[in-house]
Amino acid sequence: MARKTVYNAIVNDIDWKEVNQDNKALLEEFIEYCESTDKSEGTVINYMSDIKICFIWNLKFNKNTFFVDFSKRDFMKYQNYLLNTLNLSPNRIRRLRSSLSSMANFIESMMDDKFENYRNQVNRIPVPNGDDVREKTVLTDEQVQKLLDHLVEKEEYQKACVFALAWSSGSRKSELLRFKPSYFVDENIIFGSLYKTPEKIKTKGRGRKLGKQLNKFILANKFKPYFDLWIEQRNKMDLPEELRDVLFVVKRKDGWQPVKISTLDSWSAQFSKLLEVDFYFHCLRHNFTTGLSQAGVPASVIKEIVGWENVAMVDIYDDQEVDDKLGKYFDENGIKKVESKTLEEL
Repeated sequence: MARKTVYNAIVNDIDWKEVNQDNKALLEEFIEYCESTDKSEGTVINYMSDIKICFIWNLKFNKNTFFVDFSKRDFMKYQNYLLNTLNLSPNRIRRLRSSLSSMANFIESMMDDKFENYRNQVNRIPVPNGDDVREKTVLTDEQVQKLLDHLVEKEEYQKACVFALAWSSGSRKSELLRFKPSYFVDENIIFGSLYKTPEKIKTKGRGRKLGKQLNKFILANKFKPYFDLWIEQRNKMDLPEELRDVLFVVKRKDGWQPVKISTLDSWSAQFSKLLEVDFYFHCLRHNFTTGLSQAGVPASVIKEIVGWENVAMVDIYDDQEVDDKLGKYFDENGIKKVESKTLEEL
């Protein structure tokens, strides 16, 4: 199956009705603050979900205490519950703590008129040791090509197209749905090898409404064959006018609609079965970065292509082993002269 974060279903409507009303009001005010400061939609959703888990625990095991009155021992007991009862990974616990800490900071800085002596106690509790328990999926180009060949053979051209778009651009899952068919014309190819979107699209970060606006770059030779197959098939569909420049579409009972994240998740599950590994679209972001690095593209250039603000992100997403990196530069004769590939060769 496609990789999923483990969420324990401890939040339900019945219990939520019994949660301390002051805590509910506090959460609503904190969420309103987040929206007013233009936090991303995903961040707001995560805050809401994470804090509700704490408030349900508080209802059941901590006398439904008002959050402002939580002691360090309360936070310690909650963390112990997450670690030893729910068996959450240390990384998951860090995120849950971070959400609580953000709300505590809001109380301390923005509600000091009501709670003058309040101080954030969350970060005074040591964080659990340990790394993420999930194993990272590293796909080879051979695995990718085998899957694409299978999808083409089955005439599942749209799935091949979305997979190839992630492979050839390193785009996040949500970003894949923002590309338009009109982007992929010859006049938008630069340096003979890269599509450059003619307009900036919303990516992760910098606000709930606008996000971080970036031009995206797509390796044309990896993407174009699958785009052409899908467009030829797509042009034969009786799509409504408002979907003419929507790249990925599905037919439902009430007609054609743009593909949503939930559809990509269902396709991810299919890709996992075909690849016989735990597939998630983000692993293609790693594959894209690794391919550029293997080809000798400087980290500073990879940073610009992907749209990162910090060049250190390249090392995080480069899945090459240390020995593979060293092998490019050293042999029995000492230091090798390395020839970089062109983008057309990637």
